[in-house]
Amino acid sequence: MQGSANLNVMIKAARKAGRSLVKDFREVENLQVSSKGPGDFVSRADREAERLIKEELRGARPAYGWIGEETGEEAGEDPTRRWIVDPLDGTTNFLHGLPHWAVSIALEHKGEVVAGVVYDPAKDELFWAEKGAGAWMNESRIRVSGRRVMIESIFATGIPFGGRGTLPATLQDLARLMPVCAGVRRWGAAALDLAYVAAGRVDGYWERGIQPWDMAAGMLLVKEAGGFVGAVREGREPMESGAIIAANGELFDPLCKILREAA
Repeated sequence: MQGSANLNVMIKAARKAGRSLVKDFREVENLQVSSKGPGDFVSRADREAERLIKEELRGARPAYGWIGEETGEEAGEDPTRRWIVDPLDGTTNFLHGLPHWAVSIALEHKGEVVAGVVYDPAKDELFWAEKGAGAWMNESRIRVSGRRVMIESIFATGIPFGGRGTLPATLQDLARLMPVCAGVRRWGAAALDLAYVAAGRVDGYWERGIQPWDMAAGMLLVKEAGGFVGAVREGREPMESGAIIAANGELFDPLCKILREAA
């Protein structure tokens, strides 16, 4: 596997966290019947994965800044670079014993993501990209799909839960999109949704109300695989607005047109 020194550090960290999470994942089924339930256990697994990632990344690049889902934001001596980390994207899937979750690590330089890794330990699929070097899954180059017609295309999204405020807009999105496409999938892990767009497994993805660590690595994967990425509200940036659209070049504009009607 060819890559920069930074990318190799990221891959090592992702795999280390993945090994820890896989061990914990095997215990989740046993905890489903316990009186306390698996919630506290999964929270500990999440925090331990972030600790392992931070240890690897900070050990190799101590001057870089950091933003992580569990430990928040920390400035580094180098103000131009920071790690953006989600140690366990798809926590609810993990909690329920569903083998669809991932480790996501991105490197940002001067406000632009320049390297990204999304690792699915349950399937041992490592998606990675560097700016200008293409997108890969394990040892194979990946590209966005070549579909051109909405009615033949499938899209991924996240559907808000627990009374989140983005639910009405998402339901409007679904009402507009579902009649004109081949289907919508909701898998519960934004980083993998974006990786699947990059790999051509789905033709596009959108979601409202997500965090930078959910999308940073996946955005670069899509771009380096030949796709397009934008915000739901035109003229804004996805990581700043928390609402993202990603698709292949043929479907990006029609998908944006449908979704921006509800923006």
